[in-house]
Amino acid sequence: HIASLRRDGEGTEGSESECVRRAFGTRSRARMIAAIATRVWARQAMAANGLARRGLSTTSGGLAVEVYNPSGEKRVVVTKMLPGTRWLDILTKKLGARVEVLTDAKYAPTIVPNSAIVDLIGDKCDGVLGQLTEDWSAETFGALKQAGGVVYSNYAVGYNNVNVDDATAANIAVGNTPGVLTETTAEITAALTLAAARRVVEADEFMRAGKYLGWLPDLFVGKLLQRGTLGLIGAGRIGSAYAKMMVEGHYMDLVYFDKFQNQKLEDYMKGYSDFLESQGEKGITCTRVDTVEEVLSASDVVSLHPLLDKTTHHLINKERLSIMKDDAILVNAARGPVVDEVALVAHLQANPNFRCGLDVFEDEPLMKPGLAECPNATIVPHIASASLWTRGGMATLAAQNISAFLQGQPGYDSQDMTPFVDGPFDAMPESCPSIVNMDSIKRN
Repeated sequence: HIASLRRDGEGTEGSESECVRRAFGTRSRARMIAAIATRVWARQAMAANGLARRGLSTTSGGLAVEVYNPSGEKRVVVTKMLPGTRWLDILTKKLGARVEVLTDAKYAPTIVPNSAIVDLIGDKCDGVLGQLTEDWSAETFGALKQAGGVVYSNYAVGYNNVNVDDATAANIAVGNTPGVLTETTAEITAALTLAAARRVVEADEFMRAGKYLGWLPDLFVGKLLQRGTLGLIGAGRIGSAYAKMMVEGHYMDLVYFDKFQNQKLEDYMKGYSDFLESQGEKGITCTRVDTVEEVLSASDVVSLHPLLDKTTHHLINKERLSIMKDDAILVNAARGPVVDEVALVAHLQANPNFRCGLDVFEDEPLMKPGLAECPNATIVPHIASASLWTRGGMATLAAQNISAFLQGQPGYDSQDMTPFVDGPFDAMPESCPSIVNMDSIKRN
């Protein structure tokens, strides 16, 4: 109706609200705003995905899908629309596959259940590009194998949602997307740290509620990070990148726990300390300790960066929270189950000066009861990798895993993913960026 009003000259692109008012007559203002918001959202979604072209809208297994390159010999299904277009070009042009992207409104904003994944796979499917929120185990791998599939690629660097043993038993390769999340994840960890320390979310809500009546000496007083102590649990690539941001930005001493010594990080921090002293500033220290408890008791900020396995499940529990400083900040952008969320809620409620920043949750997408009501918790919906470059890069790597594997190409022998993500399309390495069970798969 809005479009017809424009065609009739009764509205223009610059008077969208007038078009909506004419279209909906006397309906409520809320309905009018919702209509505008829906239109704007659709434009933003297309722009964010970078999909200038649309696929063929149809159904597959009773589910709405968008089909690209319908005549492709091989069939690859994708369980969510992904940012960018490079990934789609890899699958349709380099592989020459028919690509079906699940767009069904029932599952667009939420986790796709196994039943829908099985229906989407159908009777013939060569590969699947799926999400870290999905359960990839015997049921889904069994359906993929029965459909003739030989490769699954996870749109994530982590793959704790994937039972690799089940995949290997079905002779299905499992891909992931390392090497493009480091700085992006480190940045959101730093953002959560600063937001928690300076109570940014609380202050924002206060302003939006119209409660600000004037400057006050004690209004949202937070924690100064300068010359404090930063604690890392896990000093891999992401932890190290975050540490550099925080130490260099705030002159913080670093304490870290890791099973393996990170000599490169220690040398970097020694060089930075020497530079500070050369400029007449006090240096910083970098210390590796033997226990998690030493990090917790010494630090003003503790950031979690371990892998998730049986040894790190509920690594942060009631007892360990009690070791931390009363006004400490706990940040988790790794995996939700690393923290006992029930214990964390209780600790936040009992210690109002203690703060946390969370990007992940134990029962994601749900939160434990009480967490949402804690004003001293800064919480965001698993957006650590949500920069356009990173999300597009992840899509590229996931698609290339499928394309290269189906073409019989070998594994990649470098950790530098730049040639896949930023290099010329035609010069992309003819190899699988990362197949975690490559050595266990029998290839035809």
